Amino acid sequence: MREIVLDTETTGFDPESGDRIVEIGAVELWNHVATGETYHVYINPERSMPEEAFGVHGIGPDLLENSRPPEKGEVTLKDKPVFAKVGHGFREFVGDARLVIHNASFDMKFLNAELKWMGAPLIPMEQALDTLAIARKRFPGSPASLDALCRRFNIDNSNRVLHGALLDSEILAEVYLELIGGRQPDFGLSTSATSAAGGVDDWRPTPRATALPSRITEDERAAHKVFVEKLGERALWTRA
Repeated sequence: MREIVLDTETTGFDPESGDRIVEIGAVELWNHVATGETYHVYINPERSMPEEAFGVHGIGPDLLENSRPPEKGEVTLKDKPVFAKVGHGFREFVGDARLVIHNASFDMKFLNAELKWMGAPLIPMEQALDTLAIARKRFPGSPASLDALCRRFNIDNSNRVLHGALLDSEILAEVYLELIGGRQPDFGLSTSATSAAGGVDDWRPTPRATALPSRITEDERAAHKVFVEKLGERALWTRA
C-alpha cells in the first residue's frame, strides 16, 4: 500500500480570501516503510506574505514592498514557480495514494483550491487520512499538536525550529507510524501488495542516502558490552 505523508505551508488560513500555498513537502511510504522518495517544492504565491509568517516558515520577506533583505538561511520566493507550473507534477506524484496529513481538512482545502484554479482534477477528501483525528481519538483530552506527539513518542524534533514542509512531513511520518502501532503495525504478516495492473509487486525499499543517527546512548552501549562479556565466548554477539 502506497501512502504519501504530506504537509503544506501557506500565507494564511483561507484560500477563498486570497491566501496561497508557498511550500509542499511529502514523504512516500510503502506498506508503512519509507522508500526514500520525497517531493518538495517552494511556490511563488503571487502575493505578499504577512510579516509574522517569515520567521515561522524560514521564508524571506522579499514579496513585501520596502521589506528588509532576507537573512541568512531564509528562502526567497520571487524566483520560484507558481502553483500552476508544478500542480500537474504534484498530482502525478500523489496519484491515488492515501494522503497522511495532520489536520487534513486545512491542507486539502488549500490543495484543492489551487488545483481548481489551474483546472486540474481535485483530490477526493476520502483519500486523506487525518493524523490529528487519530491522535485525539487515541489520547482524548491530551494535546495533539505535532510537537506534543513528538514528545509523547520520544521523537527527536530538535531541528524543527522553522516550520518547513518537508521536515514536518518527515517528522509526521514517524508520528503516524507510532499512532498506528509502531514501525511494523502488521508485523510483516500482510499479503503481498499487487500493482495496479494486477501483477505481484516485488518492490523493496531502497537504502537511505544518509543513515539515520543512532538512538543508542553511550551508557546503553557500555552496559550492553558489559552484559555480553558476562555471557562468555559462546555469546551470539561474540561469534564471527
